[in-house]
Amino acid sequence: MVQIKIYSLKDHLASRKEQFSDVLHSCAVEALHLPPDKRFHRFFLLDSSDFVFPKDRSSRYTILEISLFEGRSVETKKQFIRLLFARLHEELLIPPQDLEITIFETPPHNWGIRGLPGDELHLNYRVNI
Repeated sequence: MVQIKIYSLKDHLASRKEQFSDVLHSCAVEALHLPPDKRFHRFFLLDSSDFVFPKDRSSRYTILEISLFEGRSVETKKQFIRLLFARLHEELLIPPQDLEITIFETPPHNWGIRGLPGDELHLNYRVNI
């Protein structure tokens, strides 16, 4: 299971949410081996008065908070982070200086999905990669 929260300025990202979601998901499919139909993205598009960040960041500053079932290797998570930095820069012109990524891992039993604890779900993909 992977859920992603995206925080950015409304003026920067509102018109490009679909493209941003496509780039995020392509990275998750490649690095985390998610099925193409498993996309969970939530956009938090903020006014400048609601999004305070250092002056050495631009108006493209974006924060990604990624929640995962625990179990993926360190190298898998690093590959995912590297893909996000590269593709968001190439395809959406968000430089690495303006992107911050945090991965939060929790055991599947801490999730509730489709009426079950996460460790009782039958997933159609592997988490331990």
